[in-house]
Amino acid sequence: MLLSPSPQLACRYSFSVSGRSLLRPAAFPAVSRLRSFLLIHRSLRVRAVASTEQDVAGFDEMAAGTKRKYYMLGGKGGVGKTSCAASLAVKFANNGHPTIVVSTDPAHSLSDSFAQDLSGGTLMPVDGLDGPLFALEINPEKAREEFRSANKTSGSSGVKDFMDSMGLGMLVEQLGELKLGELLDTPPPGLDEAIAISKVMQFVEAPEYNSFSRIVFDTAPTGHTLRLLSLPDFLDASIGKILKLREKISSATSAIKSVFGQEEPKQDAADKLKQLRERMIKVRELFRDTESTEFVIVTIPTVMAVSESSRLRASLKKENVPVKRLVVNQVLPPSAVDCKFCAMKRKDQMRALEMIYNDPELLGLKLIQAPLVDVEIRGVPALRFMGDIVWK
Repeated sequence: MLLSPSPQLACRYSFSVSGRSLLRPAAFPAVSRLRSFLLIHRSLRVRAVASTEQDVAGFDEMAAGTKRKYYMLGGKGGVGKTSCAASLAVKFANNGHPTIVVSTDPAHSLSDSFAQDLSGGTLMPVDGLDGPLFALEINPEKAREEFRSANKTSGSSGVKDFMDSMGLGMLVEQLGELKLGELLDTPPPGLDEAIAISKVMQFVEAPEYNSFSRIVFDTAPTGHTLRLLSLPDFLDASIGKILKLREKISSATSAIKSVFGQEEPKQDAADKLKQLRERMIKVRELFRDTESTEFVIVTIPTVMAVSESSRLRASLKKENVPVKRLVVNQVLPPSAVDCKFCAMKRKDQMRALEMIYNDPELLGLKLIQAPLVDVEIRGVPALRFMGDIVWK
């Protein structure tokens, strides 16, 4: 059964012909507010706004708390995650929270959202706000170059140094024709997620970030995000196996080396691995901490997007990542004019919303219906407007 239009859904359209509005702005508060923005910022020219009466996002709760510092927004590609993340960061900053917004998506669009170049790989201040907001796009290519450089010392491969520290340097020489060094010099899959993890740890551990009370993550599409969230577990298990292997090798070789009076190998490599493992455990605990972290799923009212959101919610539950809110972006209200396309589009969206209301994975989440606008949300004024109508 299709979901019938809710009486709470109110149509708020503003059509223009040659720049003249056909509807009085006083009767449509959302349009009137947007028009005020347009009078000040003429680079934005919105001809139509479709908004809905929606469930309150509970922003007062989000802004008032002192413990919940990290917000991660994710979902299917192309649903507006970046706009939602950027508008949330702007709203936090304007409400007195020094904020960082960071994109972990290799295909960045945070610079486009803020209309500002954020591709340098370092925190950049965002202008035009009442409070401090800094933005960062993690630069995967720059990180890959750093990986390759760090993996080579004095012309020898990093894998040789690592194996030397384990007393297996001779083995690497014997297997030199396999070019193991070149294999390690090539950045492995998941490096982008690993770099994002390292940035997360910087935000957690570095004292210079203590003054920021909110950190918003614009994550990559679903698959990358799930790899990011599962990476700490994978690295923890992998490092644990390497350490156990090293201990066995060390115990087997220590007796032989002691006979010949050789010194024990240095523990630098093992110490670094243990330190890395401890940091991965911290990240894992951070992702699953219901008091300090929240994952917000962003979707659009289509059957495919809702289905993927349901699977994402199930995966997040499996990873014990806390989720409270579901943003349904680009929602159309009932059409006020005779538009067959609008009616069919609305009918498809109602079918998708009905799926949400009946999906066991999504049913318990706070539903936020975000309005559709007919221009790109780009620049701080537009992000501020979007934040006011979404994060209520």
